Amino acid sequence: MFNKFDVLETIDMIEREHLDIRTITMGISLLPYIGANAEQTAQKVYDAVCSKAKNIVKVAEQLSGEYGIPIVNKRVSVTPVSLISASFPDKAVFIGKALDKAAQELGIDFLGGYSALVHKGTADYEKIFIEGIPELLASTERVCSSVNIGSSKSGINMDAVRQMGEIVKRTAELTKEKDGLGCAKLVVFANAVEDNPFMAGAFHGVGESDTVINVGVSGPGVVKHALENIPDANLNDAAEMIKRTAFKITRAGQLIAKEAAKRLGAEFGIVDLSLAPTPVMGDSVAHILEELGLECVGGHGTTAALAMLNDAVKKGGVMASSHVGGLSGAFIPVSEDIGMIEAAQKGLLNIDKLEAMTAVCSVGLDMIAIPGDTPATTISAIIADEAAIGMINNKTTAVRVIPVPGKGVGDSVEFGGLLGRAPVMPVNTTDSSRFILRGGRIPAPIHSNKN
Repeated sequence: MFNKFDVLETIDMIEREHLDIRTITMGISLLPYIGANAEQTAQKVYDAVCSKAKNIVKVAEQLSGEYGIPIVNKRVSVTPVSLISASFPDKAVFIGKALDKAAQELGIDFLGGYSALVHKGTADYEKIFIEGIPELLASTERVCSSVNIGSSKSGINMDAVRQMGEIVKRTAELTKEKDGLGCAKLVVFANAVEDNPFMAGAFHGVGESDTVINVGVSGPGVVKHALENIPDANLNDAAEMIKRTAFKITRAGQLIAKEAAKRLGAEFGIVDLSLAPTPVMGDSVAHILEELGLECVGGHGTTAALAMLNDAVKKGGVMASSHVGGLSGAFIPVSEDIGMIEAAQKGLLNIDKLEAMTAVCSVGLDMIAIPGDTPATTISAIIADEAAIGMINNKTTAVRVIPVPGKGVGDSVEFGGLLGRAPVMPVNTTDSSRFILRGGRIPAPIHSNKN
């Protein structure tokens, strides 16, 4: 049984080490709200989201006050909108704008689920829907978009990969007055999960029930502080310390999640224990790796240290809750991690090293600013590489890159808030277009045949 005493033992983590509930995310099924046309569907979707999530901010603030744990973000995820708008894909933007209006009405920071699942093939209505993503992201403030282009079971849809390179470029151009900020709300997945509470990739899977509460817990500073107490320990003992710390963090998350679900009349879904950094000093995944003994993140040994960290976090979380899900592990978003920002500025952390790190972390290449003149086919090739890592290793991978219009290597960009700042990082300038333009599908690996 979880009670307030479970949380009180983590009080130092909250006050001094940046432990927080990073997000309470309500997943809402929109399948019952499909109308006869786009306008009717948009209204029904708006009404449903406003009704079901009307108390999410109030409940989060109540719980934060009662238990003394900061709850940073209150969010909503919905059924992939490409499914809801299948009969009128050219008017899907009506639904996107209705969701943005609902998010503003509710006072939540982001709403995820303007999404498409095209990992095996792209239907005509999905092609039209995806083409409209840049305009939607440029004309809304709080809606996030994701597209799943591959999986370990189906392979990689290279036609969708090509299209997404073009979509990322167009999104950047349409939001160039904000340094391509629209791309920060767009992520391309392989092996996307249905219960992810984190943005920009959250959507409410069709296998979920009507309304679900998923909670994301974070605490890089807590883990770093724990390791500071054992500076001479071997890596076995360091892994054990990380695991025990993750256990304590997850207990707090489960308590909040179950109570939030009860008060909001929703099912408790999962706790996602992800070490999600912020640009604040003391809240960095990179600094955890450096505490383990690296001079600077990006050097040799970084991938091994990250693999150990990610595995220990997952083990600790699973011990603390029977419903750990989402992406649980460690995130490496460059612009959101002060340690990674500094390493990138020094030229010690590059995209090639980050790609290697994604083979062992929770997600993928995240919040990376690249030159604005990077060709769409190069972005597609970056997406394909990440998808291949996910497909072969049976894990979630993703790409969220920002080709910053008018900027190149040596420049930097300020996104503000939790999105942070980033130096524009170089990309390999060799031409991948012939490979990308071949199209088709990269077949699933042999180990996908497990039936």
